[in-house]
Amino acid sequence: MSIDLKSLVRTIPDYPKPGILFRDITTLIEHPEGFKESVEQIAAAHRGMGFTHVAGIEARGFIFGAGVAIALGVGFVPVRKRGKLPGTTIGQNYALEYGVDTIEIHADVLHAGHKVLIVDDLIATGGTAIAAVSLIRRTGATCDKAAFVIDLPALGGAAKLQAEKVAVSSLMAFDGH
Repeated sequence: MSIDLKSLVRTIPDYPKPGILFRDITTLIEHPEGFKESVEQIAAAHRGMGFTHVAGIEARGFIFGAGVAIALGVGFVPVRKRGKLPGTTIGQNYALEYGVDTIEIHADVLHAGHKVLIVDDLIATGGTAIAAVSLIRRTGATCDKAAFVIDLPALGGAAKLQAEKVAVSSLMAFDGH
């Protein structure tokens, strides 16, 4: 019996501001079978591709990414906001609607010869995911695939990632913002 994962994602209108339909994955991860199925579907789609690491983007990408890394039997790399990781880090700036932010990884975790799958809960405009790809590639590692639970195609993030030569997969898509 297959689980309708999309039905487990709650939509909250006007959050965090009027006109936004927020796609809330907490209802999916609170459902044990749905959560397990979503992680397994992402892992199954990427088995046998030679990945050495899964990189999960803060914060909800940690939830799915860690599970996918375990399912694939590979290491997990947390992609964090600036200042959250101890030790030496490397960072990548990216544009926000009003300003710039930075994501970081440990400087000594990835190098040439590693192959990294990016995992996050949602792809919207693609800014953070593109920054994560750039950051990972700067280490010499290969990063040409990204997996998301949800795609919001109207916001164009998946297309922007594909323009960076990153194959994008998602478990579901929602219309609108």
